[in-house]
Amino acid sequence: MRYAQITGWGKYAPPLLMTNDDMAKIVDTSDEWIYSRSGIRQRHYSHVSTGEMAWLASERALAAAGVDAADIDLVILGSTTPEEICPNTASYIKNKLGATKAAAFDLNSACTSWFYALNTASDMIKAGSINKALVIGSERISLAMDWKKRESCFLFGDGAGAVVVEASQQQSGLLAGKMSCVPDSRECLHLPGWGMSPAHLTDDIFISLNFEGQEIFKSAVKGMSDAINDVLKAEGLSADDIDLFIPHQANIRIIQTLAKRLDFPMEKVVVAIDEYANTSAASIPLAMCDALEAGRIKPGMTILTATFGAGLTCGAGIIKWGERIEPIAVSDKSIPEFDGTVFDLMKDSFSHYGVDAAHLLTEGKF
Repeated sequence: MRYAQITGWGKYAPPLLMTNDDMAKIVDTSDEWIYSRSGIRQRHYSHVSTGEMAWLASERALAAAGVDAADIDLVILGSTTPEEICPNTASYIKNKLGATKAAAFDLNSACTSWFYALNTASDMIKAGSINKALVIGSERISLAMDWKKRESCFLFGDGAGAVVVEASQQQSGLLAGKMSCVPDSRECLHLPGWGMSPAHLTDDIFISLNFEGQEIFKSAVKGMSDAINDVLKAEGLSADDIDLFIPHQANIRIIQTLAKRLDFPMEKVVVAIDEYANTSAASIPLAMCDALEAGRIKPGMTILTATFGAGLTCGAGIIKWGERIEPIAVSDKSIPEFDGTVFDLMKDSFSHYGVDAAHLLTEGKF
C-alpha cells in the first residue's frame, strides 16, 4: 500500500517584528489587552512577497528531505494572499526552485489552505498519480490590515512553511483527513473586495477584514471538533492515542476550548500563536517546524492537526510521523534583510488606512 510520508520541512519567519507594545503606538490598545484576548505577543511582518517567502521555506524543506527540486512532481501553494490571481504564485515558486517537471497550482480555502493542500497531495500520492510533492503555506496578511479596526488588526502575521511529501511503503504521513465547510457561515469572516470585484477595476481599493468574533469562535470549535471526531473514528483512535496536537494558531482561547472539549492535556498541544500571531495558511507548518526544532516530535508519533478558516472551512487530520526527525541537509539560501524598522516597512499602509502616525516620526519612534 502506498503512503505519503513527510520527509522534509522548512519555514521562513520574516525578521521584522511588530510587538504588542509597537502596536499600541498605532492603535488604541495594549499588550495586556491583546494577550489576554488572543495569546499573541508579537507578529512577523514581511518585506518580500508571498511567493518569495514560500520559495525560501521550500528550499529549506527540500534540503531537509535531501530531494532535488527537479524530482518534484507537484507544487501546491496554500494561500489567501497570492501575488497574482493569474498566473498562479505556485508557478513562480516552481520556476525559482528549478522544479522543471512539476505541475503547480494555488489552493485557497483561507486558513485551512495548507491542510487542504496536504490532503490533496497525499491523496494524489496514494492514488499513484505523483510520487513527490511540495506543499506550502505562505501568507502576507499584513497587506490587508485595516489599522482603524482595533479588534482585528493585531491578529495576523506573515510567514511561510513547507513540507516535502513522498510516496512510501511505510505507514506514515497523513493517514486520515477530513475537509468540511460550516453551512451559511461565510459572512462572519471575510475580506470584501479581495479579488476580482468592481473595486479592483478602480484606484479606490480599501481592504478591510469583517470579523465577527463570537460567531467565529462557536463555529470554529464545533467544526474542528466534528472533523476531529471523524478522523479519530476513521483510524479507530481515541484522544488517548494522540501523542501531539498541532492546531491552527488563530486564538489561544479557541485552542484551549478545543483541547478541553477533547479532554486533551495542554502539555501535548503545540502553541506558537504568541510568537507568530495568526499566519493563516502558514500557521500549522510553522508550528510543526518549531515542534521539530524543539524536539517535541519523535519518530513514529501519532499527531493530530485541526484547522478552520474563512468560509467557514474546517479540517482535521491524523499524521503518523516517520523515523527521521533530523534534516538531511540545511539550505544556504537566504532573503536579504530589510533596511529599516517595522514602522518604516508599514508607514505606507498606515497612511493608506488614514492612520496619523506622523507624530511618531517627529518623536523618533519610527
